Amino acid sequence: MRLFEALVPLKNHLALQKHTTLGLVPTMGALHNGHLALVERAVNQNDLVVVTIFVNPTQFDNANDLNAYPKTLDQDLEKLSLFGEKVVVYAPEVEDLYPETTKSEVYDFGELEKTMEGGSRKGHFQGVATIVEKLLRSFMPTKAYFGEKDYQQLAIIHALVKQKELPIQIVNCPIIREADGLAMSSRNTRLTPKQRAIAPQVYQALLQAKEKKGRFSIEEIIDEARHFFHQSPDFELDYFCIADATSLQPLYGKKIEQEARAFIAVKLGEIRLIDNVKF
Repeated sequence: MRLFEALVPLKNHLALQKHTTLGLVPTMGALHNGHLALVERAVNQNDLVVVTIFVNPTQFDNANDLNAYPKTLDQDLEKLSLFGEKVVVYAPEVEDLYPETTKSEVYDFGELEKTMEGGSRKGHFQGVATIVEKLLRSFMPTKAYFGEKDYQQLAIIHALVKQKELPIQIVNCPIIREADGLAMSSRNTRLTPKQRAIAPQVYQALLQAKEKKGRFSIEEIIDEARHFFHQSPDFELDYFCIADATSLQPLYGKKIEQEARAFIAVKLGEIRLIDNVKF
């Protein structure tokens, strides 16, 4: 494994390597087993893999959240070293990716970015699309790997690649969970012991909603989930919805004929947790 902090030397290094396929795994660091599952899949499917570690400022709408995001580069590199020479790490400073000004490009993703996370985090997906396009164009990988925990982000990235006609395959990777069901996230490290103990209730709410499919209307399922979290003083529910898996538009009624997913976002103290399950 080799570490590069600047794009130009890294691209020069890649040009000298003998490889037919290149995998890309973009991360913001504080790596956990969910990230490592992405890297493992990329290593198995490509001759060479670039793992990026970069906390992208343009996708944060809250400066405190940006500043508090965990940074564990030394530990991250130790974990990635287990993959050997097939992995190259790119961990730049902000100026390397935003040499002129730290702002997002402007994209039109239509209704796809107006619901759920898009409605709660102003400008978030514009920032995500900006950094992902920068990385994709910088490396032009054969495949790029993203987890389904950030399912709406994944839908935005698919739309980005289609709009920009980039010849890159975006690989959806399943959510990796802790033994108690909590979706793995770098933010989990900021939970207090008490918060960590009750955090799996987020996933349990999704499973309970899924179990009620076909027996209750979508409105009844959502109302019950909302009631549960409104009765729980430790949680602040942002949204709970059941949506079309492709358009991400909310569904209504009792009969679900298309592929759908249930989505949730809550705040547990200062930590925002998101999750989803396939219906």
